[in-house]
Amino acid sequence: MSGWRNQSTVDGDTLPVIDGGRDSDPSSDRCGSFSRRKVRYKRRLMMADALAVVAGTALAFKLQLVLRPVPARTVVEELALVIVALPFFAVGAGLNRLYQARANERRAEEVVNVLKAVGLLIGGLLFGAFAVKYNEFSRLWVALMTVSVTVMLVVERSVARQIFAELRTKGAMSRRIIMVGTDTEAVELMHLYERRPELGYEVVGFAGDGAPGGHGAVRILGPISDLTRLLREQDAVGVVVSLPSVASHEVNRLTRRLIDDGFHVALSSSLRDIDISRLRPQEADGRTMIYVEPVVRGGWRAAAKRTFDVTSALGLFVVATPVVIAAIVAIRIDSKGPVFFRQTRVGRNGEAFELTKLRTMVVNAEELKLSLMDRNEADGALFKIRADPRITRVGGVLRKLSIDELPQLVCVLKGSMSMVGPRPALPEEVAQWDDEVAERLRVLPGLTGMWQVFGRSDASFETYKRLDLYYVDNWSLRHDAVICAKTVRVVMSGRGAA
Repeated sequence: MSGWRNQSTVDGDTLPVIDGGRDSDPSSDRCGSFSRRKVRYKRRLMMADALAVVAGTALAFKLQLVLRPVPARTVVEELALVIVALPFFAVGAGLNRLYQARANERRAEEVVNVLKAVGLLIGGLLFGAFAVKYNEFSRLWVALMTVSVTVMLVVERSVARQIFAELRTKGAMSRRIIMVGTDTEAVELMHLYERRPELGYEVVGFAGDGAPGGHGAVRILGPISDLTRLLREQDAVGVVVSLPSVASHEVNRLTRRLIDDGFHVALSSSLRDIDISRLRPQEADGRTMIYVEPVVRGGWRAAAKRTFDVTSALGLFVVATPVVIAAIVAIRIDSKGPVFFRQTRVGRNGEAFELTKLRTMVVNAEELKLSLMDRNEADGALFKIRADPRITRVGGVLRKLSIDELPQLVCVLKGSMSMVGPRPALPEEVAQWDDEVAERLRVLPGLTGMWQVFGRSDASFETYKRLDLYYVDNWSLRHDAVICAKTVRVVMSGRGAA
């Protein structure tokens, strides 16, 4: 089924991916201007890849001359081999679908495809050298070619991803689709695509039960039996099927018919908060199954996480000490009261611990909180006020740069916190949690986490809950590394801090 193996995780929902794909005909009325733009952008991406390969090759030659100088004749001969091998890269790019959006939705997937294409390029080099019996082949040069071309392509592709995301946000690469079904899940998917225009989907309407026309947020175009006609009338490239809205015996028939008519079909899995890398498609007597890989937190992984916590906390503590001292002096000058703010938080398995931060509010901030409850802008168990009057002048700067969080490194060294984990919650917040939210207490709270990278102070309680549970349910060392890297960027920009 089209789109089944190409999924992405967006806002915690496991979603299939639709693109123009090989079935799109630029001259087709139903594909319209989108397909023509798609072909144009594809050609530009191919040119960018070619330039990246050229730049990588030039870098490899430059590094070779620096590390191990060779005669000019050797450089010319190696360059001739590169020219001979270029078609191998073109074949590799095609075989590994480097120009299909659905095959490169995730960055890691795209990097793997790039590596495979570069592998064929290097294979072409070796084949050319063998064919002409070139005996002066340098293993150093082959290694430099492999690394430099790969790096250049990955950097170029990262830039291209940003450009394509901006184009989709502006509507320049929007793919018109129809939602099949009118149930709650179908409506939620529509709202998700509206919130995330960079995904490049424009929901033009719904196909399902009910008379055509507007019904609140749902614009029903017609019945599911008329999907082919509706897709052509709306100049849409495909559909997203909400499975609860379609009888199981109808799904295969509907999918086959639409694919035969040249449209793209994606099936909503109904799964939420499960990382896409944990899903494995399986087949059982003709049925498509999804196996969910378990998350392993113990053993060597736990030891590796603790080692990472201790080493990174120590390193950051040494680097940040002058900054903390400067902040202490500024707090002393700015307002009366203690430099540090200590508060009880709830850690793993519900155990309480003392969290220490640099004081960023007036001394009687907790008492003033009661008088400010009617101004609370957050929902659920959270308390947030934009331009909180309790924050001091220096405190505002410390919060903006997250400097006030640095004393928590001591908690990381003690083992009551981790470098990465759910937001450490207050006891009164925990008292309002339901059993689902309490699942976040299975792991150590973190100095940073998904809430800081993706939500921070402007996140709703529902978002805060979903991000924390997503982290707990999908924990891996790779996730921790990615979150740490993104935290640096978020903190440097000051986005979402308060």
